[in-house]
Amino acid sequence: MAKYSKQDILNIAKKQNVQYVRLQFSDILGTIKAVEIPVAKLKDALDDKIAFDGSSVEGFARIKEADMHLSPDRNTWLILDFEDLKYGKVARLICDVYMNNGKPFPGDPRYILKKTIRKMRELGYAQLNVGFEPEFYLFKVDEEGRPILNRAIDKASYFDLSPIDGAEYVRRDIALTLERLGFEVQTNHHEVGPGQNEINFKYDDALKTADRIQTLKQVVKIIAGKHGYYATFMPKPIEGIPGSGMHCNMSLVNENGENVFYDPTSKDDLSLICKKWLSGIINHARGLSFITNPAINSYKRLVSGFEAPVYASWSAANRSAMIRIPSEKGIATRTEIRNVDCMANPYLVISCLLASGLDGILHLQEKDIVSPIAENLFELTIDEIEKLGIKKLPSNLYDAIKEFKKDPLFKTVLGEPIYSKLLFIKENAWKKYSMIVTPFELDRYL
Repeated sequence: MAKYSKQDILNIAKKQNVQYVRLQFSDILGTIKAVEIPVAKLKDALDDKIAFDGSSVEGFARIKEADMHLSPDRNTWLILDFEDLKYGKVARLICDVYMNNGKPFPGDPRYILKKTIRKMRELGYAQLNVGFEPEFYLFKVDEEGRPILNRAIDKASYFDLSPIDGAEYVRRDIALTLERLGFEVQTNHHEVGPGQNEINFKYDDALKTADRIQTLKQVVKIIAGKHGYYATFMPKPIEGIPGSGMHCNMSLVNENGENVFYDPTSKDDLSLICKKWLSGIINHARGLSFITNPAINSYKRLVSGFEAPVYASWSAANRSAMIRIPSEKGIATRTEIRNVDCMANPYLVISCLLASGLDGILHLQEKDIVSPIAENLFELTIDEIEKLGIKKLPSNLYDAIKEFKKDPLFKTVLGEPIYSKLLFIKENAWKKYSMIVTPFELDRYL
């Protein structure tokens, strides 16, 4: 049932002096797009009468089938009080994209997630709870507003406070803004790198969390800009410092509201369903990297020497594994997938992780379950790791592309339009990258 009726939204907009409404959606890369309308057109929008040209949006329609319609999700109605209020308030509605024939557009990432959730429910699971842990860097800017990458805003590290932490007030302002927008912020703190930050909000069902991470990215960038900083979610903005990830915590809930990953009768409190789930994700991990780590820069983060995982494994004992089982038990039992970064499209990454986990639940036998790794993988040699039978995650986007193509699961999950277009975009990006002569090469070989 919708949180707001059509009339509720019209009444709130009038009472709160909303002047403009942003009809928001995401392209296949996870970039936020929007059609803005004056509040006088809000009734038309709520009746699904707002059309737009999809031919100019990355991964959307061809010219001959360009006209599309935006169908607002009334649950996502939000007044953006952090926006410039000079000309009145701005509100937003996150929309699903429909074709002229009234059918959902198969290239809409939000539709892909909703479709995958429906399949999950057909298997008897009521909800997928998801919580993200997004990290980002803040940089000072020059006179033209460009980030100054060689000047960190502080020399702080994990959990440091002011005055060592140079942006504590910026992070607090972001957190307070998110709370006003309905987020339940749980923690915010300085991360390991200089100028690196993390803000965590409470988990919720998969679709709400995907919508919220898109909102969070907007808020972080806008509030940082108001304080004179440039915020980036780039996985590895500077060589030699920790990269930024977006750990993804997941748990399945049954029709009775019980966390099916928890089993107090087992030695490690993990159910057989949980172990099949995480084994499914590990079995698909190499192809999954194309979705969880979709950029060329993503693989500059997934290297030894930092906390980011390099190998497809799981553990309850250390953070070197790709999947960690946090210590909380009961309803809080969950799998923390640690290789995900903020360049990932949240709708697609949740869809593919969910499909991989369900594939494990459906098709793996108890004998197929991947064994946990107690050792710190960063301290083992390559030979020792190979003896344990642990697969390495792709080292670059080209390898991820090859692994993605090998795994038939993802074409089924994403559908032909998104599957083919993503491959086209990423293969083209790798081709261009391969032709660039870098400063490293000039320093080494010239």
